[in-house]
Amino acid sequence: MTRPRTKHAVPPAGDICRLSAVELAESIRRKSLSVREVVTAFLDRIDAVNPLVNAIVSLRERGDILREADAADARRGPETGTLFGLPIAIKDLASTTGLRTSFGSPIFADFVPREDDFFVERIRDAGAIIIGKTNVPEFGLGSNTYNTVFGPTLNAFDPALTAGGSSGGAAVALALDMVPVADGSDFGGSLRNPAAWNNVYGFRPSQGLVPGGPDVEVFHAQMGVDGPMGRNVADMALLVDVQAGHHPQAPLSYEKPGSFLEGLAAPSTGGRIAWLGDLGGHLPLEPGILDLCEAALRRFADASFVTEPLLPDFDFEALWQAFVTLRQASSGCALKVHYDDPSRRGLLKPEAVWEVENAMRLTGPQIRAASVVRTSWHRTLLSIFDRFDLIALPTAQVFPFDVGTHWPREVAGQAMDSYHRWMQVSAYATLGGCPAVNVPVGFDGQGRPMGMQLIGRPRSDLAVLRAAAAYEATLPWPVGA
Repeated sequence: MTRPRTKHAVPPAGDICRLSAVELAESIRRKSLSVREVVTAFLDRIDAVNPLVNAIVSLRERGDILREADAADARRGPETGTLFGLPIAIKDLASTTGLRTSFGSPIFADFVPREDDFFVERIRDAGAIIIGKTNVPEFGLGSNTYNTVFGPTLNAFDPALTAGGSSGGAAVALALDMVPVADGSDFGGSLRNPAAWNNVYGFRPSQGLVPGGPDVEVFHAQMGVDGPMGRNVADMALLVDVQAGHHPQAPLSYEKPGSFLEGLAAPSTGGRIAWLGDLGGHLPLEPGILDLCEAALRRFADASFVTEPLLPDFDFEALWQAFVTLRQASSGCALKVHYDDPSRRGLLKPEAVWEVENAMRLTGPQIRAASVVRTSWHRTLLSIFDRFDLIALPTAQVFPFDVGTHWPREVAGQAMDSYHRWMQVSAYATLGGCPAVNVPVGFDGQGRPMGMQLIGRPRSDLAVLRAAAAYEATLPWPVGA
């Protein structure tokens, strides 16, 4: 399979921008490249490409960034951090000290935080240079990156199509070589869906591996996570090594078991994959998605993986309703402070209002019942992992759609009853607290990208990354655009 060329009128990326994040970090350490050279190359690339796709927002002044690069060159030594000198744009749902963080909302269009999110602070401490933010949908709601603050982000391959979301800006910036590596977050597929739709990798870590916060509530919200995106698996391992590990203000976080990048040096030895497909017809899928995923699974045979179809014995409609309830109890309740303010309510998009108003109708017994269903699903997953090393599913139920369509109202003839029902396939890893990685599986006849999820046992993050790396070695086309 050949990779379709992007329909954007972008020039080819220069040699520096095509190097992996791991290669760039090593080149800076060896002093074969200066930080200024690397940063300048990526800023030039952003100037040439970002106006076409609107992936990076709140870009800092070039002069300020280059002064930071020069200061880094002046202090460069053998003990520098693992991300030293790498330019990075942080997802606009994460707070960045002194740099506008809008959350994609007009309510926060001019908000400049006074503290970093925990993982952002770690990225700074590792020596990265934060150059700006990546675009998101309002409050991360929905898998289509558009908002009234910055406008839409366009797909890396086709300007008529959505980039996905909510880490849409990050995925497009990666695919078009505007950043060497990117962070993202994932509640309902936001590290996986945009990666699939832009032919890159996105990794949702196990719940608790990357500490979330600071936040006003740190015990109840246990479905959203932060994680890495990359043009290859090793780059994601490089970033998650920095993001991961216990933080005392995130009491449900835990220490990472070791270096994920170093762990990739020991290759995967293969294993067994449970292919869930469309869950016996439960999931409506656009034609062509299963074919691409099944072709990708056949490539896995070259990496000593054996695939077996599996249909778990579970009530998947009840599981989806549990996801909806728990999301409303988390995201909807968090947004209620804006809904309750008359000056802010009219600035919320309809999907945010829907989350809040449904959250206000929830009762304690309903939330507990949803959590019981989630617990039952977790037990089911553990029983599957007694027999299999990985679970595989499509990453999305539709190919990238028209960027002007807020969300699909119908998939394969079935009506969608909410703004996120069409991404139901992403909920299974989320509800299990499992690590899940999107791997690219190719393109349909219209040149639209697609991906597949590889889901592992909770806290088996390294095994999932190793499997993704084994698959990566079989790919007949390069990633990105």
